[in-house]
Amino acid sequence: MAQPFSLPDFYVPYPARLNPHVEAARSHTREWARSMGMLEGSGIWEEKDLEAHDYALLCAYTHPDCSAEALSLVTDWYVWVFFFDDHFLELFKRTPDRAGGKRYLDRLPAFMPMERGAATPEPGNPVEAGLADLWARTVPAMTDDWRARFAESTENLLNESLWELANIHEGRIANPVEYIEMRRKVGGAPWSAGLVEYAADAEVPASVAGSRPLRVLRDAFSDAVHLRNDLFSYQREVEDEGENSNGVLVLEKFLGCSTQEAADAVNDLLTSRLQQFENTALTELGPLCAEKALDPAQTAAVLAYAKGLQDWQSGGHEWHMRSSRYMNGGGAGEAVAGWGMSAASIRFTLRSETARARSHSHVPYQHVGPSLLPDFDLPFGTTLSPHLEGARVRLVEWARRMGILEAQPGVPGSHIWDERRIVAIDLPLCAAGLHPDATPDELDLSSGWLAWGTYGDDWFPVVHGRARDLAGARLANERLSLFMPLDGDGTPEPVNALERSLGDLWRRTAAPMDQGARRTFRTSIESMTESWLWELANQAQNRIPDPVDYVEMRRATFGSDLTMSLCRLGHGRTVPEEVYRSGPMRSLENAAADYACLMNDLFSYQKEIEYEGEVHNGVLVVQNFFGVDYPTGVAIVHDLMNSRLRQFLHVAEVELPVLYDDFGLDAEAREVLAGYVQELKHWIAGILIWHRGCRRYREEDLRQGNDTPWHLGGPTGIGTSAAQVTRMMAQLAGSRG
Repeated sequence: MAQPFSLPDFYVPYPARLNPHVEAARSHTREWARSMGMLEGSGIWEEKDLEAHDYALLCAYTHPDCSAEALSLVTDWYVWVFFFDDHFLELFKRTPDRAGGKRYLDRLPAFMPMERGAATPEPGNPVEAGLADLWARTVPAMTDDWRARFAESTENLLNESLWELANIHEGRIANPVEYIEMRRKVGGAPWSAGLVEYAADAEVPASVAGSRPLRVLRDAFSDAVHLRNDLFSYQREVEDEGENSNGVLVLEKFLGCSTQEAADAVNDLLTSRLQQFENTALTELGPLCAEKALDPAQTAAVLAYAKGLQDWQSGGHEWHMRSSRYMNGGGAGEAVAGWGMSAASIRFTLRSETARARSHSHVPYQHVGPSLLPDFDLPFGTTLSPHLEGARVRLVEWARRMGILEAQPGVPGSHIWDERRIVAIDLPLCAAGLHPDATPDELDLSSGWLAWGTYGDDWFPVVHGRARDLAGARLANERLSLFMPLDGDGTPEPVNALERSLGDLWRRTAAPMDQGARRTFRTSIESMTESWLWELANQAQNRIPDPVDYVEMRRATFGSDLTMSLCRLGHGRTVPEEVYRSGPMRSLENAAADYACLMNDLFSYQKEIEYEGEVHNGVLVVQNFFGVDYPTGVAIVHDLMNSRLRQFLHVAEVELPVLYDDFGLDAEAREVLAGYVQELKHWIAGILIWHRGCRRYREEDLRQGNDTPWHLGGPTGIGTSAAQVTRMMAQLAGSRG
C-alpha cells in the first residue's frame, strides 16, 4: 500500500542513545508477556507480533542510562500498555461497545491500590494480570505522591479510551484544541513521563510537581510524543483501523487542506512543542528551584527528569523509524550499536530554525488599523440585569474608595485608571450579562471582581513590564495571596490599590464559603495572577508564544476560571466535586473559555498589537505559526472559535447526560448542572455583549487614550458620582456615531 504522504523533515535536537541491556530486556519481556497470557491464545498477539514491535528497543532508546532490572520493568510496562490498546480495540472499538468498555475499564483501578500491600482482585484477563504484577513490582521504590500521580495518569490513559470510542461511534473528528487535550490522556505520554521518574531515579519533589514549569515540560513532552506518533501511525490508524483520533486527520479536516499539508502542519506543531520544552527548561526551571528552596539533591532530580524527557523524545523518534508497527518508508536500517552518542540522529532543519527565529523577531507597535471583526453567530443569548445602572454608579464609588482611580504612592506611571476610563470600560455591563438574575449585591461583587482582574491585567505590564522588573512582579504576585486567607486570619497592610481591593473582595466573597470552597476559589485567582508573570516573561524575551501554550495560558490570563467559579458559588454541595473535575466538565468549560478568549483577541487586536506592543494575541500567534497575513489569521481564529462552540454544545447535549449516568447523579444534581450549562451560555453571550458595548477596543478610543491622558472635569466629592457617571455614559454614547 502506498504511503498517504511523505514523512516531513523532523527536528531532533538531542542524540538517540541505546541502552546496553536491550537484549536482556527482550528476553525478559518475552517470557513475562507469555506468563501474563498476552501471546499465543490471547487472540491479540502471537510471539512474532511482539518480536516485530520490539518494545525492548523502544525502551532501550528512550531510557538509555537505566539498569538492566529497571529497563526490563519499564519494557514490561510498555508491553502492557500497547497490549491494552490492541485488546481494547479488538473487544470494544471494532464493535463498538461502550457499555462493555466501561465495565472493563472500571475494574482496572482496583489493581493499583494506594495502600501498600493491599490485596487486589483475581485477574480476569491479561490486562488485569499484567497491571497487578507491574504495580506490585514498581511502587515499593516510589513515594506515595508519585504513586498517586502515576495511578491518576494510568486511569486517564485507560478511561479516555471511551472518548475515542464515542468519537468512532459518532463518526466525529475532534477540533484541534480538544484533540491535543484528550490525546494527552488517551495517548499515554504523561504516563510515560511518570515512568521516566522511575527509570532515571529522578522523582520530582512534591513541592514542584504541580507547578507551571513541570506541567509545561510534561505537556510539551507529551504533545511532541503524540504528534510524532500521529505522523508515523496515520496509515495504520486512519486507513486500516478507521480511527478518528489522529492529529493529521484533525488538521486535514479543520484546515480543509491536503493530507501532505496537514502532515507538514503537524510536524511544525511538533517542532513548536519541542522548542517550548527547551524554552521552559532553560528559563523557568532555575527560578523555580530557587523559589521553592530545593536542596541540591532535589534540584538534581528535577534536572535529571528534564534530561530523561529529552532522551525519550530522541529515542522515541529513532524507534518509530525502525519499528514495523509504523509507516516509515522501510525503517532506518540497523539499530545504533552500543550506548554512545548517535550524532547522525541529531537534525536541525531550515523550517525549524526559521520558526524559532520568527517567534522572537516580532516588531512591536506596527500599524494594523481597526480590528477586523467577523460575524459572531451565537445560537443563544442572555438578558441584562435590571440593576445595571446602579451597579455602574456603585463600581465607580468602590474603585475610588479602594484607590484604583489614582496614582499609587512611590510607583511611577501607576495612574493607569481614572473615572473616565473605568466608565468607558463598563465592566458592570459584562457582569449584567454574565449574571442577569443577580441581586444588586451579587452584581456589585461580580462587577468588582471583573474590575479587579482587568485593573491587575493592566497594572502588571505598566508597573513591572516596562521596566522588565520580573523579580518585583513575582514578589508582588506572592503578596496577593496574603490578602486571601483561608482561615479568616487578618491580612497585612495593603501597599497599593490592587492589594486593598483584593482584600475587600475576598472578605465579601469568601465569608460564606467552607474551607474547601475557599481553597478552590483562591486557586482560581492565583492561576490568573501567576499567568500575568508568564506574559511578562514572554514580553521580556519578545517571544510570541507556542500555540498550545498560548491557548492553555490564555484561559488563565482572561480570568476564565475565576469568573466561572463565581457562576458555581450557588451550587453548594449538591454536585460532587469530582464531577467538576471530570473530563467532560473540563471540556465544557475549556471550550466556553476558548471561545470567549479568542473573541477578546479579535476585538483587542489593534489595542494590543499597535498600541501596546503585545505578543499575546491569538491572531498574532496564528499569523506567526502559519506564516499568514492578518485577515487569514482572523479567519483561522474564527473557525477555531466556531469549532470550540460546536464542541461546547456537543458536550452539553451528548456527553453530559452520559456523565450524569456514570456518576449516578440524582434529579437535583442534574438540574443544578443543567442550570450551570445555561449560566455558561450567559457567560459567553454576556462577554460578547460587553465587547460590542464597551469603549476599550475601538480605534477612536485608542487614539484618545494614547494621545491625551484620561481625565475628568466637573464636580467632585461625595454624592457626585451618579451625576458624573450619567454624564460620561451620555458623552460616550454620543461619540459612538
